[in-house]
This record gives sequence, structure tokens and C-alpha cells, in this order.
Amino acid sequence: MRSTFNNRSYRISFHRIFASNKTSINLKNQNIMKRFTLFILLLIPALLIAQVNLKGKITDNSQPIVWANVVLTSLNGKIITGGITDDNGNFLLKAKSGTYNITISFIGYSNLEKEINLNEDLDLGTLILKANNTLDEVVITHKKKLIEQKPDRLIFNVENSVTAIGGDALDAMRIAPGLSVQNNSISLLGRGESRVMINGRLLQLSTEDLISYLNAISASDIKKIEVITSPPSKYEAAGNGGLINIVLKKGKLNSWKNSTALVNNLNTYNFLTLRNSLLYNKNKLSLSLNVNGTKGNSRNTEDFQVFYPNSTWDIDIESKDRLDNLSAQLLMDYDVSDKTTVGIQYLGNSKRPDLTDKSISKIFNALNTLDSLLVNNGMNDAKINSHLVNLHSITKLDTLGKSISFDLDYFTYDSNQNRNFLTNSFLPNNDFLGINTAANTISDQKIKNYSIKTDVEHPLDFANLSYGIKISTIENSSDIVFLNTITGTPVLDTNISNRFEYKENNQALYVSGTKKLNEKWDIQLGLRYENTKTEGFSVQLNETNINEYSKLFPSFYLSFNKNDDNNFSLSYGKRIERPRFRDLNPFRSVISSNTFSVGNPFLRPSFIDNFDFKYTYKSKFTTNAFLSIRKDGSSIIFTSDIDTSTQIATRENFYEHSNFGITQSALFDNISWLQSQNSITVMGSKTNFTKNIGAKPQNSLMVNVNSSNKIILNETAKLQLDASYNSPFKMGLFSVGETLSVDLGMSKQFLSKKLQVAILVKDIFNRSSLNNFQSTVNGVKQVYAQNDNNRYIRLSASYSFGNKKINNKRRNFGNEEEIRRTN
Repeated sequence: MRSTFNNRSYRISFHRIFASNKTSINLKNQNIMKRFTLFILLLIPALLIAQVNLKGKITDNSQPIVWANVVLTSLNGKIITGGITDDNGNFLLKAKSGTYNITISFIGYSNLEKEINLNEDLDLGTLILKANNTLDEVVITHKKKLIEQKPDRLIFNVENSVTAIGGDALDAMRIAPGLSVQNNSISLLGRGESRVMINGRLLQLSTEDLISYLNAISASDIKKIEVITSPPSKYEAAGNGGLINIVLKKGKLNSWKNSTALVNNLNTYNFLTLRNSLLYNKNKLSLSLNVNGTKGNSRNTEDFQVFYPNSTWDIDIESKDRLDNLSAQLLMDYDVSDKTTVGIQYLGNSKRPDLTDKSISKIFNALNTLDSLLVNNGMNDAKINSHLVNLHSITKLDTLGKSISFDLDYFTYDSNQNRNFLTNSFLPNNDFLGINTAANTISDQKIKNYSIKTDVEHPLDFANLSYGIKISTIENSSDIVFLNTITGTPVLDTNISNRFEYKENNQALYVSGTKKLNEKWDIQLGLRYENTKTEGFSVQLNETNINEYSKLFPSFYLSFNKNDDNNFSLSYGKRIERPRFRDLNPFRSVISSNTFSVGNPFLRPSFIDNFDFKYTYKSKFTTNAFLSIRKDGSSIIFTSDIDTSTQIATRENFYEHSNFGITQSALFDNISWLQSQNSITVMGSKTNFTKNIGAKPQNSLMVNVNSSNKIILNETAKLQLDASYNSPFKMGLFSVGETLSVDLGMSKQFLSKKLQVAILVKDIFNRSSLNNFQSTVNGVKQVYAQNDNNRYIRLSASYSFGNKKINNKRRNFGNEEEIRRTN
């Protein structure tokens, strides 16, 4: 029964059902630019509190000093403001005009103190700290938290996680608090699908290709993962699940490092991964090169029941998925001058996601007696190649932080798939009745995306402004050829074969301002304007559909630091979710002999308003209350023809939805050998159907519990135990069963910490997979479950040599939403 649907499996189809929440079209707004201009005019006086800038550079006469403390005090000793130096030894402080004392300090160096008159912007130039000769050696030991709570984001320090060792980026995201990685979907708890960035640059990849790309990034190359619930206006407004920023490591100045890792994942089948990462940073050149290869197979099982009034279909599916994959990532930056850096970044991925599968459909009559069997055997031959190139430059326009950056992105995606399947019909005693379905489907998808954008950072006396513009275009061509082979001779079925051409143009501009009102209050206001025009053309139907809409997306962030122990923040952001290209294709796609799917070219995008309130106590206890309101939501709807036992998957805008809840997290690190991060979330939902779809909305409370515990056995050995639980819950059209995951990992270092070996037992009790995923439409209930290699043992060994000092500066890609929607 995993027959065709563009040569995709059931698990992909049902993932889309679970993760898809698309929505409403907002027609042209004739006053859009007036409103945008008015917002900017209102923004400026709101932030208007005059301050002057103080900057300088700290060195030891041979190289910059990173993380030096810079403190500005009044003449009577009261602390006014302070900061630390960046990777180049630079610092920038803001204060009101006046006379102050500045003190610069760093361990191992004598303090530098100086009185200054700060009446206008002042550049102190290069300041030299003298080494304290009474210290022969300085060893700095810092116990970094595994998880950090910031006012605007949660930070998961991957490099401190034992269970992430030997894994990839997706493995690291699975254990990051607040994130859910299930059925090829990455989502923020209570929000929906999340967007993924690499070092601040959004990835424009489809769901499946994003998963493949993250599988190609070694967790050992990741410094941290930032979960941003309310992204600022600088980023695209698409996606309701916030932003996930993966910060990669980079070699420190005048250093290099090479790491090689071999990983073996053991399950019913096993697959090997070989990774090599080179970091080089000397003088004006910075280079990062990662090559990853995977070979082997993975087992996937699915279970699906359909309860018709007079019959029941019970479908069991098992597949062997080929995981052969080769990927490479290259980043090269060159300092043309002290002010300008140019660079190139390339991501390439070539994979062969072939699979063989077998499904057995048991058909029971009204008396619940087995009536017949359908046995389907399929084989899918697939080749997928993608290339993503980014050219970028950044220029410092002055010494006060003003800069301008340019990005040019090009993405190409080519997918070729050839699937043959045969479905035979049998009596309950296994007597052969005949061939039910036999076909060969050939699909070809080509995608090209171009984008150009510029961003300006513009510090002013009254606020730090940033603004920019982006233009993007995407072309998608999908060709499906369906050959009926039931007679042994391929016959083209023109009712199912089709070609769909899709074009989309998007123009966006934004402005954002941040202001430190005083020592306790910080504010950020932003506004983004996007105009989108789409055109879809079905060759077989000779049908063209054109849509155009514009929308403003405001964002707001306010932070109050009562004292060092208490921090409060409030944020708001408007988001958009556009339909996927496949969902807009009006043609019929065959899923199985009794199920087909039809796209809807009239789908409208959804608009979502997100609110967050967060309170943090002593950086250890955080309370987060959230509310998400979705308008004009869309999803897949299964309608059924009871007489023929046929299901039709359609797509409609049919609901309004609200998620609300509260999360409490706590860090326990009072014991030197234990660090324990725990959280509990209670979430509710309310859904209203705006159309009669033959179903009633479902709503219930959900409880999520996470616990991550790192145990330090000694200097070179660590143990980690992670657990996660989701209660059963109902939301909208669907209900989902409970899940539980318990993971145990251990790592040990040898050869002066150059060699590291690790073992991980993932999902010990094998209870983390999707189960009891139910919906009922027009009296027909469907129940689905899926397990994609959830329980396994991972053995890994990695060896590093070179300079091991790590920093976290790197760029990312700018054409983000368009590629995500290519699937």
C-alpha cells in the first residue's frame, strides 16, 4: 500500500498530514507603504534617548585579547555600564555624556585604568595590557551549562552533551529541550514546524532535504543550538515554529584543527558514517571544509487501519531504506582589507534514497471476518542532488559599528525517481485471486531559486537600527509519468500523468530598532513588509492560477532586568505559513490502489500571532507562558467513498486554532559531578472549523516532560541519561498517543583527549515512535503508527589533531523559505 504518491512512502504522506498547517491569503493592501513609513516615524521618537559611543581595541602588543572586561564607572565609583571584547579585541560601550573612569582587566594581565571625558563619540584606539610576570601559567576552568535560558532564546550547548557524541545535527536536535523531531518534522513544542539556520543564515530546503542535510552535519562540529521563539524582523516571516540556529565551530585565529570520526548505527540493519572536518584560520584567510559519507540501510515499519461502516482495512508496511549519501560543506572567507570581508559558502548533497518495501492489507467484512488480502511489493530507484551556493561580503562603514552586507544565493535541486510496484489479491487461505494493481511511475522534479539581499547595521545615538531588503524568485517543475503495467506492457495513463510548473516572486524589506532605555529596560521594535506573487500551471489540465498578496509583519520585544537574579521579557511576532508547492498542484496523485491525493491551487497562506512572556530567576529557573493564534489554517482532509472503500486526500483552508501553555524549567548544578536540566510543559488548544468537513474539532491538554542529566565520572569519562515524555493529546482534526524516550550515553577520552570513543543506546524502551495518530471524517476512522529506526545503538570513535581552540564565527544561507517548500 506504499505504492506511488510521487514515489513517496506512507510515512511522508502522513507526516505532511500531521505537520501541515497552511493558510490564508491577505489581498493587496493599498495603504501598505504608508503604514510602513508611519511605523518607522513612530519607532524613532520611541527610542530617542541620546547616548554617545565609546570604543577601542585591547591587545597584548602581539595579538588581540578576547573576553577582556571593560567597565565604565562614575568618578565616585558607581558602575555605569560594561562589556567584554570580541574575537578581534574590540569593544563598544554606550553612555550619556560625562566624565568617567574606564577599567580594563583580564586574568594574567595588569589592570589598565584611565579617566575620560565622554562628550561625543570617542575612539580610544589600541590599548595594550601588560602581562603579569608573577604568573607563570594561568588555567581558566569554566563549568559551562548544558542548557542556558536567555530572555529571547534557549541555548543548548551541544559540545557539552554526551548523548550527542558521534551523532549528527538531527540527533543533537532530538535531545534539545523544547524541540520535537518526529516523522521527518522538526517542530517547536506548541508551535509547529520550525525553520533552521546555520550560523544565522536560513536554510531554504524542503522538509526531506533539510533532514538529509542535517544528517550530514556532525554533532562534533556544532558549538550550540539556539531555539528562538520570536524571531526579529530581519528574518523571513515564514514558519510558525520559531527559528533554530545551529552555531558551528570555527578555528581560532592562527590555528587549525582536523577531526575524523567513524560511527556505526546498529538496528535491524546498520549503517556506517565517516566524517572529516578541517578548520583553518590564519592571517586573512578562514577556511572550513567538511566531508561526510554514509552507507547502509535503515528499517521502517508502519501500521494503518481504516474503519469503514461495512469493512475494515488493516495495513502493515515494512521497508528497507537505503541511506547512501555523500555531502560536503565549504566556507571560505578572506579579509580584503581591515574593513571588508568577502566569502563563498557551498553545500552539496548527493544521495540514493532507494527502498524496497512490502505491505500486507487485510480486508475484514462487516462481521469482522477476514475477506481478502492485498500484498504489495515495491522497489524505488532514486537519485537526488542539490547544490547551494552563497556569495557574500560585509563592509564596516565606520568605527562605531555601522556595516553593510550583501548576499547572493543560488539553489538547485534535481530529483529523479523510478518506482515499480505490484499488488496481488488473495483469499484468506492465500489462494491467488489476481493482480490488483501494477504500475511504473517516473517522476522528475527540478527547482531553481535565486535571491539577493542586503542588510545594514546602523548604530545611532538614540538606537541601534538595522534595515534591509530581499528579492527572491523560485521556479519549480514537477513531471509525473504513470505507466500501467498490469498487462505486462507499459501503457501511459494520461489521467494520472501530469506536469506542473510553478513560479513565485517575493520582495521584502524590514526595519528594526533596539534600545537600552536604562540599566534595567531593553526594547526592540521591528516591522517587515512582504509582497508575494505566485503562478501555477497544470499542463495536463491547461489551467493557470495566479495569486498576489502583501502583508505587514510587526515584531516586539521588551526586557526588564530587575536585578542580577530576576529577568522578565515580553515578545510578540506575526508569522506566515505558505502552502507547499506539492499542495498547490491540482492534479491527482495515486497513493495506493484505494487512495489518491488531489492538490488545491486556491489554498491561501495562514497568518499566526505569537505571544511569549518569560521570567528567569538566577539563570536557573525559567517560567515561559505562550499563546499562538492561527487564522485561516489549512490541512489535508481524508474523505471517503464508503461504497468503493476509497479515500480521497484533499486540502482546504478550514480552521482557526489557538495554542496556549506554560513551561517551567529548572537547572540543578550544585553538585560538582552532576548537571541536571529539567522542564515540564502543560499545553492546551482550541480549534474551530470554519467549514463543514464532516468532522468535529478535538481539543485537550498535553503534558511534556524533559530531563537531561550529565554525570562526570572523572576528567575523561562522562555519562548522560536523557528522558522525554509526551502525554496523549487531541488537537484539531487529529489525536495522538503518548510517547516516551529514554537514552543512555557514555564517552571516554584517550591519548591526551585526542581520541574519544562513545556509545549511545537510543530509545531504550522503544516507545518514542508515533502511535495512535487518529482522525475521523464522515464517520470513517483512520489510525496510523510509524517507527523509523527509533531504537538503536550507536558506536563512535573520533580523533582530533591540531589546535583545538574553538570560536563560533561563521555565515549561513539567505534564501530560506522557498527551498523549504520545495517538497
